[in-house]
Amino acid sequence: MEEKRRCFSLSRNKFLQHWCVILFISSLAILPLTQSFNYGKALSKSLLYFESQRSGRLPYNQRVTWRHHSGLTDGLEQGVDLVGGYYDAGDNVKFGLPMAFTITMLSWGVIEYGDEISSAGEYTHALEAIKWGTDYFIKAHTHPNVLWVEVGDGDTDHYCWQRPEDMTTSRQAYKVDEKNPGSDVAGETAAAMAAASIVFRKTNPHYSYLLLQHAEQLFEFGDKFRGKYDVSVRVVKGYYPSVSGFKDELLWAALWLYKATDKEDYLSYALEKANEFGGITWAITEFSWDVKFPALQIIASMLLTEENHREMGFKLVFEQYRSKAEYYLCACLNKNNGSNVNRTPAGLLYIRQWNNMQYVSNAAFLLTVYSDYLRASNQRLRCDRGKVGPEEVLLFARSQADYILGANPMGMSYLVGYGSRYPQRMHHRGASIESYRENKGFIGCTQGYDYWYPRNDPNPNVVVGALVGGPDHMDRFSDDRKNFMQTEACTYNTASLVGVLAKLHGVEEEDGYLNTPLLASS
Repeated sequence: MEEKRRCFSLSRNKFLQHWCVILFISSLAILPLTQSFNYGKALSKSLLYFESQRSGRLPYNQRVTWRHHSGLTDGLEQGVDLVGGYYDAGDNVKFGLPMAFTITMLSWGVIEYGDEISSAGEYTHALEAIKWGTDYFIKAHTHPNVLWVEVGDGDTDHYCWQRPEDMTTSRQAYKVDEKNPGSDVAGETAAAMAAASIVFRKTNPHYSYLLLQHAEQLFEFGDKFRGKYDVSVRVVKGYYPSVSGFKDELLWAALWLYKATDKEDYLSYALEKANEFGGITWAITEFSWDVKFPALQIIASMLLTEENHREMGFKLVFEQYRSKAEYYLCACLNKNNGSNVNRTPAGLLYIRQWNNMQYVSNAAFLLTVYSDYLRASNQRLRCDRGKVGPEEVLLFARSQADYILGANPMGMSYLVGYGSRYPQRMHHRGASIESYRENKGFIGCTQGYDYWYPRNDPNPNVVVGALVGGPDHMDRFSDDRKNFMQTEACTYNTASLVGVLAKLHGVEEEDGYLNTPLLASS
């Protein structure tokens, strides 16, 4: 083991580091050098995850049977119906900003890879996962200038360890409005509903139109009454603060509304405000529920090849968007002369220790989408260290997905329920306590902490398809319920992964250009 560590520390040459990874993995006798995965099965499990996170009255076709109805009085104190939606992670709060981002990314995945999802037999489940979120957003948008953005209180919720079916914590609901603005959460919710309207355009045109109406109203509200939502709703600051501000969400929403409506006003907004709002000035190496710049830069840059956009007089702005998009993509590929995204010794992208896998799945998705764009437009990605073809871009995205599924030094699948070895002690209240189906007796606030939380036994319920926070910067992972930085999962971790797995499943079915050994992308 010491020799392997010395190998990593001494090998500054990237080629030698590559072989250090091979030696390290093979020495542990964990996996073959050309490991393959069943992406279709992983895709099915990832979509099943969203049923574990449902709040509200569960439907007759609920497949995750260890869950039951919960949050049935949400909004009652405020006189609104806020039943439904998703719990974001292992607790029982409904946070509007990450929930909306989850739906945006799920919708984008279906827009790009709907055929591949269909071939895996999962299209209906994908639409159900999206609609569970958008149905809730329709309820939460009670007035053109009012959006309810949180139900529950993170502080009081974290004092208790209870199944959602037993909640005794506060279900206070919080909103943004004209006097208490929230342009970021309004913008992200608008983006989610606009993207979802594209998804439902053929299968449910009336619903698609309804979503679009809400999306346009929310964008107008967010743009007219500008402000950060964590200033208006202070209880969210310790959990989902808007560090990037609201300008990225307004640009993001405008681009999604343009894609959904073809109205030039929305595209003009994203182009005219590109400089003022940071769209063409921020070079970012992180894409997340908070920071949308890389993704909106990628969407804008992909519009450049469309002939009608060249005639708008904004060619330079499009080019600047493309330059910033390339900066992000090249940073992920380690092809910038300046700042690149850090990696673990085994090649996993590494942004920060808390829930790092969200950044991995998001990056893998953007790389996957852009590789398709490069292939379709017969282009190559322009990086400081040379041009990169679509195959290499997709191979790197695949390497990240394969790491998640088990091609890593721990031999661990970080997608719960996939493979033979995956986290057994997720930091998740409902999973860690005997299910309501098995035990309908009430489990109190401190009772959960006293008995269920400290147990060393595996969780009695498996949250299939959850993508946990993942390993540290040295590829180490501790499967411990108390280790929430690594063992908690979030809806937005898995949402982006859905599209990646769908693409890889499609390529696998076609027996296409991805038949390359796993580590060839290192």
